[in-house]
Amino acid sequence: MNILVLNCGSSSAKFAVIDATTGDERVSGIAQRLNSGEASLDWKLDGHKHTRALPGAGHDRCLRAAVEVLGELGLLAGLAGVGHRVVHGGSRFSASIRITPEVVSEVEACIPLGPLHNPPNLLGISIAHELFPALPQVAVFDTAFHQTMPPRAYTYAVPHAWLEEHEVRRYGFHGTSHRFVAEAAVAALGLDPTDHALVTAHLGNGASATAVRDGRSVDTTMGLTPLEGLVMGTRSGSVDPAIIGHMARALDVAPTQILDALNKQSGLLGVSGLSNDLRTLEEAAGRGHARARLAIDVFSYVLAKAIAALVVPLGRLDAVVFTGGIGENSSLVRAQVLTQLAFLGLDLDAEANARCVRGVSGRITTSTRPQAVVVPTNEELLIARDTAALIS
Repeated sequence: MNILVLNCGSSSAKFAVIDATTGDERVSGIAQRLNSGEASLDWKLDGHKHTRALPGAGHDRCLRAAVEVLGELGLLAGLAGVGHRVVHGGSRFSASIRITPEVVSEVEACIPLGPLHNPPNLLGISIAHELFPALPQVAVFDTAFHQTMPPRAYTYAVPHAWLEEHEVRRYGFHGTSHRFVAEAAVAALGLDPTDHALVTAHLGNGASATAVRDGRSVDTTMGLTPLEGLVMGTRSGSVDPAIIGHMARALDVAPTQILDALNKQSGLLGVSGLSNDLRTLEEAAGRGHARARLAIDVFSYVLAKAIAALVVPLGRLDAVVFTGGIGENSSLVRAQVLTQLAFLGLDLDAEANARCVRGVSGRITTSTRPQAVVVPTNEELLIARDTAALIS
């Protein structure tokens, strides 16, 4: 059953056609640098990369161009449905759901909680409904997996009216990835699907860690928005909230400008002053760049602290699961994190750690309980599977 998967961001739109039954990816691509002179549509087919320049194109034109490509490849006639990644579902959605006008209205109501992500997600849904009016469509939410968190985990110690009237609470994100790698790790390690304790670490330009007990999220590092928690590419992660007022006064700017800096000018980029790309920082650190080295150290230290803290809601630890661009490819970060977590019984296997890069999965500790493993994520496949299950 071929499913079209769409992931519309603010400046890019990813797409893929996946056979949800076999897991085979027929084609995948991305429209990036939208609304600029460098906008383009890039796709990969049978290991070969192709590109088509679309100067000035926005979501609408790029998605139509992607559909044209699918038509040229003969993949339109076999589509059974469309699955959409939707970032913020608030507390309204605890699972993936077929899209109806009522669902669209509820996603629109979540825009104040996800102002950067939900509008492009909704635009992708609207365009897909126009282009594929006869196909069933499904929304898969980043926040849904974390709706199993207990009140003590999602409640902020702020005036309770903020929760009741303005929905201020921890929601968590990257739920599709955390769910995928948790299920994959349980299967690969031979753990009991009904009795296991994992910490999954999705590490990329956005990063979060989640405590997964018996297949359910019980706590996570991201909060009301994807700004809270771990150090990220350009996001600060958790900081003293008073920084916003302090720096607004110091720089004589609006608090929203400081918040913007915490989202776009902080994290690895802010500490290093060089790049938000960990690969660039590792190379620079190797050449003696002190702030690049500091950025890596801060990233690893904050992550190690978060993983240790997430053992509390689990009650025990069976495995730490690394995934995402950094989690799957930075043996340096993994080594630093596990060295700091040695007190939990996690003993680094340096040779295995060095081997697990570029899609190679496996255990990277000599210890087996607890252990640390690398599991490549595949959010698109999970979206395709959820879509197929809901429409079949």
